[in-house]
Amino acid sequence: MKSLNHALFMMLLAGTSLLAQADNAATDKNLKLRFVTIPAGEFVMGTVDLDEAIADLPDPKAAMIDDETPAHTVVFEKPFLLSQTEVTQQDWFNIMGTRPGPEALWKAENWAQLPVVSVSWSATREFIDTLNRRSPGQHYRLPTEAEWEYAARAGSKGLRPFSRIDMNDYAWYINSSNDEVQAVAQLKPNAWGLYDMYGNVWEWVSDWYSPAAYTQSEKISPQGPGQGDKKVRRGGSYHCPPHLIRPGYRAADLPSKAYSVLGFRLVAE
Repeated sequence: MKSLNHALFMMLLAGTSLLAQADNAATDKNLKLRFVTIPAGEFVMGTVDLDEAIADLPDPKAAMIDDETPAHTVVFEKPFLLSQTEVTQQDWFNIMGTRPGPEALWKAENWAQLPVVSVSWSATREFIDTLNRRSPGQHYRLPTEAEWEYAARAGSKGLRPFSRIDMNDYAWYINSSNDEVQAVAQLKPNAWGLYDMYGNVWEWVSDWYSPAAYTQSEKISPQGPGQGDKKVRRGGSYHCPPHLIRPGYRAADLPSKAYSVLGFRLVAE
């Protein structure tokens, strides 16, 4: 099997489009995950139109979106590989040999295709460290907050890459999920071939959380604050109302926290 790095090199050499497609995804022998190429480029991170964001809320007086400003340009000088789906229960079991989360999820008929949940940020690091030891020549990590939002927006502008009317086609959230976690990759992917970037489960990213992060952000491949108390999670979940299902929304928790609505996906290098 070709390595991820070789697959990426061959795509560049051939001059193929860097827009991620399912048929040019790379794979790794230790995972069921597929990885797609996120193109180099730039985007505006954060919320540009605050009036639009506030109008999207059920109670505009309860707006808590200050940490999404100021909107600012972020540049990625190189493409990167992001997993097409969230890490599944099968992936976790293959690497760690454990079964975190509610027992009912592991007894479900489709258990292998469900995203792994109830894993803390610290536990995801243990998973990644174990995976890296088992994968000579490859390196895996959590995406940065900027990488995550760039991939979630997939070249789009505005609050969402889709309209509220079309949300059920792309996202599992409280109105569509029966308030239950769903198997990965059942709905439409975004424009770059990524599934479940919106809803289903929140996703840990690597950054420490700061409400003022965007006032201090670097322009090129920002890594986020150097320290903090909480880690950022992105994307919303099956339990969320629709106004939380958008690429710009930020949330955070202590690295030790684990919830049944919280999982992760990987970057491969």
